[in-house]
Amino acid sequence: MSENNTLRLAVLVGSVREGRFGPVVAKWFAEQAEQHGRFTVDVVDLADTPLPLELPPVPPAMDPGMDRPAGMAELTRRLEAADAVVVVTPDYNRSFPASLKAAIDWHYTEWQAKAIGFVGYSGASGGLLAIEQLRQVFNELHAHTVRDYVSFPRYYELFAPDGTLREPEGPGGAAKVLLDQLEWWATALNEARRARPLVTS
Repeated sequence: MSENNTLRLAVLVGSVREGRFGPVVAKWFAEQAEQHGRFTVDVVDLADTPLPLELPPVPPAMDPGMDRPAGMAELTRRLEAADAVVVVTPDYNRSFPASLKAAIDWHYTEWQAKAIGFVGYSGASGGLLAIEQLRQVFNELHAHTVRDYVSFPRYYELFAPDGTLREPEGPGGAAKVLLDQLEWWATALNEARRARPLVTS
């Protein structure tokens, strides 16, 4: 919880590919979160962090304080500081980007007992294929994924060239539902984390 009693929300841009649309979607959602009034928003772009695919010999679950590459320190700090995380992801070949999996796998306690939400975008499914797989991954990390989400199928038809939505009412309503759920769960989980550590074994 931040000093002004708002929840700290990390909006995680999962795609790092050239020409990606993720930052546009993340900017829109960050604006929705700021208008909601209960969140301090931090947009975390994975393109700003070197993410080696070679994982350490001992996983973070067994050594949470492990040494990570120096360039990852800021990402780790921002994930640790977050009360909740919203992952902005496309579908890549019916799944989610390798960059996102690397960022997840390099961390462990940073996800524990935190509320996770999703904003998806892609040509046909609107990112739902990636979102459903990510639910399984985050469940393994003792995070709580909230039920509702925001989805942009055929996103290239929904956003204008300036990054605004052509018809904002529907997505704006979905974003409020997601943010309301995140507020409830993040508040409850934040209080629980302060009361006692999570039992994971």
